[in-house]
Amino acid sequence: MSVYVITGVSKGIGFELVKQISEDPKNLVVGLVRDKAGTEKKVAAKLGDRSNVHILHGDLSSYDSLKQAAADTAKIVGERGIDYLVANGAFVTTFDFYDPIGVLADKVEELEDVLLKSIQTNVVGNIHLFNLFLPLVMKGKVKKVIHISSGHADLDLINDLEIETSALYSAAKAAMNVIVAKFNAQYKKDGVLFVSISPGAIEVGHFVNATPEQIQSLTGFMGKLSTYAPHFKGFTPVDEAIPVIKSTWEKASIDNGNSGAFISHFGNKQWL
Repeated sequence: MSVYVITGVSKGIGFELVKQISEDPKNLVVGLVRDKAGTEKKVAAKLGDRSNVHILHGDLSSYDSLKQAAADTAKIVGERGIDYLVANGAFVTTFDFYDPIGVLADKVEELEDVLLKSIQTNVVGNIHLFNLFLPLVMKGKVKKVIHISSGHADLDLINDLEIETSALYSAAKAAMNVIVAKFNAQYKKDGVLFVSISPGAIEVGHFVNATPEQIQSLTGFMGKLSTYAPHFKGFTPVDEAIPVIKSTWEKASIDNGNSGAFISHFGNKQWL
């Protein structure tokens, strides 16, 4: 049996992780979300009555919320602690999905608001998450902390393919990769694995309302990905992606040299 705490489980990767991991009744899954009532309703409707799933309120933009979530989690897991802490939750906006950073410069206030909120939620929030939940991770047997990152944060990929879009999103992910490495520098000696994993290109509905102009930008981006990985045919359905991601974090270890690393869902630097 393993104990998992996963953030951002209301939809997408997070919800699918809860769904697949909790299929084994021996696993215990605690999901953190902003909308507790709505997520509990969704879990009940789609997963039925799974006694090994617990949904708690946990908002990455609120330290007090995360502190309470850690206290509530401690009551649920007891002395078992946490085996896997999965930092999946994030503030995501389509503001920078389609335009290069030079175009975003014309939208001064929105650029500042989006970047500051992204850093506050996706970086500062995860720092608080790690610090507050680390005592429970220390009690666990596996002791793994996984940050769900993105290939967008890889400098070589950006420069080699000249990827202009998603600048603010990429910056926040890159910042978290450094934070993960810093936590590793402190806690590796205690046997805790901190690792950033890109999940690959997964279909989670981000582009459903794209305009024709935005579709054109997306098509150009997809073309660059096809150049990088000729086998790439499009976004992977989320239910197919989860087993690959889980397999990678299960194989990752301090002994294998993954401490503080930023790796793909394949366990290397091949992002697609």
